[in-house]
Amino acid sequence: MTRRPLRPTREGYVEGLLEAGRLDERVVVIEGDVSRSIGSDSFLDSYPDRFFNLGASEQDMMGEAAGLALTGFIPFVATYGVFATGRAWDQIRTSICYMDLDVKIGGAHGGVSVGPDGATHQALEDIAIMRVLPNMTVLVPADASQTRAAVLAALRTPGPVYIRFGRNPVPQLYPDDSVVEPGKGNLLREGADILLVACGAMVAETLSAAEQLAGAGISASVIDMVSIKPLDRDLILNQAIGKRGVLTAEDHQVTGGLFGAVAGLLGREYPLPLGSVGVTDSFGTSGTPAEVMEKYGLTADNICRKAASVLGRRK
Repeated sequence: MTRRPLRPTREGYVEGLLEAGRLDERVVVIEGDVSRSIGSDSFLDSYPDRFFNLGASEQDMMGEAAGLALTGFIPFVATYGVFATGRAWDQIRTSICYMDLDVKIGGAHGGVSVGPDGATHQALEDIAIMRVLPNMTVLVPADASQTRAAVLAALRTPGPVYIRFGRNPVPQLYPDDSVVEPGKGNLLREGADILLVACGAMVAETLSAAEQLAGAGISASVIDMVSIKPLDRDLILNQAIGKRGVLTAEDHQVTGGLFGAVAGLLGREYPLPLGSVGVTDSFGTSGTPAEVMEKYGLTADNICRKAASVLGRRK
């Protein structure tokens, strides 16, 4: 794969917050005493009257966000994804989604990107937890530019939105002026043999895998499914036609995440041999991000192996 500059997706999240704050004075930020880690303290510097630090109190954060939304504000709640979705799920479900309120949740440090912080801080279930909620939109951007665009998309999208992003630098895949539209994925590469569908940090790995597969005579289409919910049904089905199989790749539990969404669609409408790359019924572990990615097979090499396995099921 062509070497690309690296940037943390959290930088894009902060850029999006600042732009959203400039575009709409109703935007406020609520955070859980992690503003320096995420970078959202930049919003405090620019808009001190619209920034609220509630400390490590995620349930209170969601309740306050619901109240502010009911009074006409557009709250962006910023904290680690594992705490936002795990500790405050009931408040998100009942106070925000049930009333379809205009609350946007930024789930930082998604997946194994937090590395040494270990299993307690590695959000590997958050996509599934948010995807199951009625009225919730779920966006999982692949790089910093797309994360900025996801924040602005959330601003334009009525109702609750969950944006999942990581901590460590990932390759820049999109230009600074990229746009995200809920319900739409991006076709990054076309091929004839297999369809690869990825999200988040796994998009760059999947593009690299597609190049390796091409060298082995396997032609792969690659979709960046930035919108997990709503899922881009038409793009997936159009690209699945004529393929010998489909493989998903995600930095998340296989159960309930991108794989669950794609499997559900294909099972109903266009059954094909289907495989997955992701974490399989396991908690994370401590190590450098690269070590943890390798341990759980979240690599281009493993995508190639799994793709070959899927293709082996149908000649």
